[in-house]
Amino acid sequence: MTLQRKTRRRTRRALTLGALAVSGALALTACGSDATSETGGTGGTTTPKAGAIDCGDAKGQLLADGSSAQKNAIDAWVKQFSAACQGALQINYKGSGSGAGITAFTQGQVAFAGSDSALKPEEIEESKKICKDGQAIDLPMVGGPIAVSYNLPGVDGLVLDAPTLAKIFDSKITTWDDAAIKKLNPDAELPSTKIQAFHRSDESGTTDNFTKYLIAAAPDDWKYEGGKSWQAKGGQAASGSSGVAQQVKQTEGAIGYMELSYAKDSTTVSIATGASAPVAATVENASNAIADAKIVGTGKDLALELNYGTTADNAYPIVLVTYEIVCDKGNKPETLPATKAFLNYIASEDGQALLADAGYAPIPDEIIGKVRETIDGLA
Repeated sequence: MTLQRKTRRRTRRALTLGALAVSGALALTACGSDATSETGGTGGTTTPKAGAIDCGDAKGQLLADGSSAQKNAIDAWVKQFSAACQGALQINYKGSGSGAGITAFTQGQVAFAGSDSALKPEEIEESKKICKDGQAIDLPMVGGPIAVSYNLPGVDGLVLDAPTLAKIFDSKITTWDDAAIKKLNPDAELPSTKIQAFHRSDESGTTDNFTKYLIAAAPDDWKYEGGKSWQAKGGQAASGSSGVAQQVKQTEGAIGYMELSYAKDSTTVSIATGASAPVAATVENASNAIADAKIVGTGKDLALELNYGTTADNAYPIVLVTYEIVCDKGNKPETLPATKAFLNYIASEDGQALLADAGYAPIPDEIIGKVRETIDGLA
């Protein structure tokens, strides 16, 4: 069976299992700018079956920070894990953004961090000060589409391509009735409304992956080098995925990029990739693209290389994979049992099964299997 077929089967199974485990969109009220009812929902969860989660020696408090894109997934996992472990461990995940999370980790402030981009060589080198006799590694844990959400009353089913998106976010296309948008949407009644393009104000792995897509798919129209910080001129900024989502929701004519779980109540763009039909931002379509990823990390590092330029049918090209950043060796003894217990759960079949219902894509079997092996060997 091919990796893509396995991933599709896993996604369908995850949708079923996730529906049983989660009622509505899960969110846990926690500190951090992204913990809002608008982005996470108010549904509850079913208490896990006894034995479904191995709490091990997990106890006390576990601090973590990083990717806001994965925060709704982390909140869902924390809710299940805490219920199973009867409150013995308190997990506090801030979701301040990938850049802030890696900084907190390399300064020894958190047990693990979430990042939507793999560690840079200089960040790995910096981590050796914290990871005694070891270094930080990337563990891919959460996948999903970066949705392009827009607020244009009366216009549904909007289609855009990479060059048009690049020009919109580079302030080269400024109104919704621009000829380039009309060409992609010949049957839509597009107004002359001014485009309000929102990007992240904080360092963000979501920005990094979104601009990697523009660099790969529209090199003639996106001349910036990319990275976690927004580089194009113009547009408007908002903090965190929830901040962008809120601004798009309340601003007519707005457009912005965010992880799919933050766009549940919004209208999203389908992407013309050169495939037989435009591709919608869905969990399954993102899984089809992630299945084409390659492991490029060395040693215990499992960093992935994504194919942003895919033209395969039903493969949504603007995807991200969020990594949990942790020491391979040299983790603090007082937090290592809790870190391993929680990471083992979220990498487990039950943990991954929660993702699709919350708007995320499970990591393909071959990759998540390597993640589980690596977590078992953390020291």
